[in-house]
Amino acid sequence: MHRDPGCPCCEKWAQQVKAQFGRAVRVVDDANRPAFMKARGVPQDLASCHTAIIDGMTFEGHVPIADMKRALATHPKGVTGLAVAGMPMGSPGMEMPGMKAQAYV
Repeated sequence: MHRDPGCPCCEKWAQQVKAQFGRAVRVVDDANRPAFMKARGVPQDLASCHTAIIDGMTFEGHVPIADMKRALATHPKGVTGLAVAGMPMGSPGMEMPGMKAQAYV
C-alpha cells in the first residue's frame, strides 16, 4: 500500500486488511504517490490518501473490505480495481468515536 507519507488513517486501514485477509500489508510512504496513482490508472477525481495493489487489482482509498473481497473473488471483466474518493468519515480506517458515518457510493 502506497500512502501519503505519515498518514495515520492508512495504518488503520492496513490493519483491517491484514485482519480480514490474513496477509501482511507492506506500507510505503510515497511522496510521489500521484505518479504511482497515474501509472495504476486511478483518475485524479477518485484520489484518496492511499493506493493498494492486491492480486493485481488497484484499491484507491478507504474501500470497504467486503467490496474488496467480492471484487477479488469475481475479478469482473474490465474492472481493474475499486476507489473511494476522499476520506469519508466512518469508512475503514476513518472510524471516529462519536462521529456519524458519511454515506458514499
